[in-house]
Amino acid sequence: MAIFVNRDTRVLVQGITGKEGLFHTKQCRDYGTIIVAGVTPGKGGRKVDEIPVFDSVAEACRETTANASMIVVPPPFAAEAILEAVDAGIDLVICITEGIPVMDMLRVKNAIKGCHTRLIGPNCPGIITPGECKIGIMPGPIHTPGGPVGVVSRSGTLTYEVVHQLTQQGLGQTTCLGIGGDPINGTDFIDCLHAFQNDPETKGVVMVGEIGGSAEEEAAFWIKANMDKPVVGFVAGLTAPPGRRMGHAGAIVSGGRGTAAAKLEAMRSNGIHVCKSLASLGALCREVFTTSAR
Repeated sequence: MAIFVNRDTRVLVQGITGKEGLFHTKQCRDYGTIIVAGVTPGKGGRKVDEIPVFDSVAEACRETTANASMIVVPPPFAAEAILEAVDAGIDLVICITEGIPVMDMLRVKNAIKGCHTRLIGPNCPGIITPGECKIGIMPGPIHTPGGPVGVVSRSGTLTYEVVHQLTQQGLGQTTCLGIGGDPINGTDFIDCLHAFQNDPETKGVVMVGEIGGSAEEEAAFWIKANMDKPVVGFVAGLTAPPGRRMGHAGAIVSGGRGTAAAKLEAMRSNGIHVCKSLASLGALCREVFTTSAR
């Protein structure tokens, strides 16, 4: 089992004819992901590395029955690419693009309310169900199929570090995803935690947060009220100075809110196993998840 993607997911790539788009498309396909189409307006009718290219997402869906899209287009055009995928009825949209204007994402957020399309990102590494499907830019070899741990993170590179440590500890993963660090995104922590809670193969979850916003605190309250699976939590940015953006557009502490210390305390008080040092996260996960499985 897994959440959101599996070996049957059929992916099209918006922006496949760009250098980055083609590179990551090949990486995903080499991992085993079913890549059925690419979309670049004005370049339909050709093939890129044997992958058919279409002028629109709607046309690509009609011809290939794609049900997921990976968006790798420049920031000025990314919001329109998301909306095009939504209009075409795509089930899952993964937007890798970084630097999309906030006003553009406000428009997207409003447009996708109530629709069935799930948006992951933007400014995210994507999603992977190890051994089955990789949609994004994460390094496939560090992941280990077979569970029992789900991973959800605001940070791309921290996702990779957490997964690497889990693999070193002999802990496989069900699904790992980065939800992105922008102020406005699609899928949030609670969406992922709810899915992991309902996945019988996921026995525990690692949640990686950052400074800024209140998503981690809200997730902690939800976990206490709704989850019976152990959760290990980590928050990056303990030493970040107030008022300075750190890494992501959403990672800024303002007015005393959104600090790492406050987030860690919310996690701790709501039953999450808190890790303060990234270097020891793998060992803590082995202790928590091995004990819970007994």
